[in-house]
Amino acid sequence: MVIMKNDISVIIPTFNRADFLRKAIESVLSQTYRGFELIVIDDGSTDNTYEIVSEFKNNIVYIKQKNIGAASARNTGIKRAKNKFLAFLDSDDCWDKEKLAIQIDEMQKNPSYLVSHTQETWYRNGVLLNQKKKHKKYHGYIFDKCLPLCAVGMSTVMIKRELFERVGKFDENFPCCEDYDFWLRVSVRHPFFLVDKPLTLKDGGRPDQLSFIYRTGMDKFRIQAIVKILGADNILSDEQRRLATEELKGKCRIYSNGCIKHGKEKEGEYYKKRSTELCRQEN
Repeated sequence: MVIMKNDISVIIPTFNRADFLRKAIESVLSQTYRGFELIVIDDGSTDNTYEIVSEFKNNIVYIKQKNIGAASARNTGIKRAKNKFLAFLDSDDCWDKEKLAIQIDEMQKNPSYLVSHTQETWYRNGVLLNQKKKHKKYHGYIFDKCLPLCAVGMSTVMIKRELFERVGKFDENFPCCEDYDFWLRVSVRHPFFLVDKPLTLKDGGRPDQLSFIYRTGMDKFRIQAIVKILGADNILSDEQRRLATEELKGKCRIYSNGCIKHGKEKEGEYYKKRSTELCRQEN
């Protein structure tokens, strides 16, 4: 059944992903929910991204900017979007055809929620991948789940515009883990509605992905995000502050060991000292 409404803006940020972009766009345009606007933010691509988008003629709003990063591209899309609900799709992922219809229905039935996410199906180099227990998706207040790792898939979410007015947009100072930083800021005060169906398909394991490029240094940016939220005024409860401090201590220790292992002794000693200081503060 085709559902005709006009409540959703879909935002696809992309950078040199022409080989995958067509499939992502087609998965949006084939949705049973119709009437959305689709915005592609080209973050300075040098491949044939524009030609791919042009194949779809007038069905897409195309915006090209200089290469600044995923956070900036998403923020550009947020500013351009016209509708109340915003859905995000990374350009190397795709959706089940019922994704928007099912998710918007759940959000309209549960209007107190400002954000929802779905289950995912993962592939690595085209092979179905079994997800680990730590990647389980959760419903409700999930701040404690967001601290260890990025617990919400960017391509799974649907967000009311009001949420960005409350917590701000993506922090463009983060070259990666900008989503981790954002989910921390959201989950401090806002519950997540989980649509418990695998409506998002991810295909990873490639060297062009940020998770691969920064694979040995992602905890550094997660540390920065935790420090940032610990420094915010009157946001964390006492329990949230305890959990964040404990996670910060552990991440500093792990990152320190990784730095030393890879010959970055000075940086490793800095984070080792930071972890030690946090331990002393607890005693």
